[in-house]
Amino acid sequence: MGEGKSSNAEIAGALFMSVATVKAHVSRVLTKFDATNRVQIAMTVHDAGLTE
Repeated sequence: MGEGKSSNAEIAGALFMSVATVKAHVSRVLTKFDATNRVQIAMTVHDAGLTE
């Protein structure tokens, strides 16, 4: 993770979670940020200075 685009399955494996749990978390983050996709989330996080 952190190297670019990751699938839900890759994220689940890296974090020892089920794919369903990852999907639920991604969905909640999209809702909280009123975003329609992960790119919008990434841009928001980057603009807030929360990335390396």
